[in-house]
Amino acid sequence: MNTLATPARTTVVGSVRVDFYATIHKALRQAMSHALGRVGSTDFDDEAQRRITLDAVDGLLGLLRGHLQHENEFVHAAIELRRPGAATQTAADHEQHLESIADLEDESRALRHARAGQRPLLATRLYRHLALFIAENLEHMNFEETHNNATLWSLFSDAELIGMHERLVASIAPDEMAVVIRWMAAGLNDAELAGVFGDMQAKAPPPALEAMLGIARTQLDDTRWARLCRALGRAPVPGLVRV
Repeated sequence: MNTLATPARTTVVGSVRVDFYATIHKALRQAMSHALGRVGSTDFDDEAQRRITLDAVDGLLGLLRGHLQHENEFVHAAIELRRPGAATQTAADHEQHLESIADLEDESRALRHARAGQRPLLATRLYRHLALFIAENLEHMNFEETHNNATLWSLFSDAELIGMHERLVASIAPDEMAVVIRWMAAGLNDAELAGVFGDMQAKAPPPALEAMLGIARTQLDDTRWARLCRALGRAPVPGLVRV
């Protein structure tokens, strides 16, 4: 389901270029902040809290693993074809991140099944290791947004970048797309979110659009939801006349 076919744009030395990373990285930063905050605030002796928090951690790690795979397959491979070696550092970072993801999944699993007396130590370990992993990801994303974007802009036209982005998005399964939309709704500003859904409204089948809007609605307060609806030419409440 290709619902996010047009990436964001960034002004570069007086010209506006396609920015491959802007919106997805905002979504990932939001997801990382949410998961880390939950780990820090959870009473892991409370079964419901423990389950919800560790589900959030596992969901984040799965989202990041998928993101790495998409970048490796569609972005790094394209860079390497035109400038061999230009994606070497990013690829090495991704290998390290995959190892860290596996380690964090093991820690999450251990905490999920731990006895009461074991939980405080395991919770502290998970919190600190997750924080360090997120810190590494924040630095890595900044490198991609600066160095990798500069490389992409020097090697590809905007039309080529849009085509690359379309192929990447077309490879994303609907359940993964739903998670991405959730965190985009929570992490993007009003103009960015309107851009995402405006493109979706123009290109996606109506049932897919409605499903994604339903997910976004869960992350938006009434004011932000009304702004998004106005940008899309929709009534914030079904049946109301749009003004």
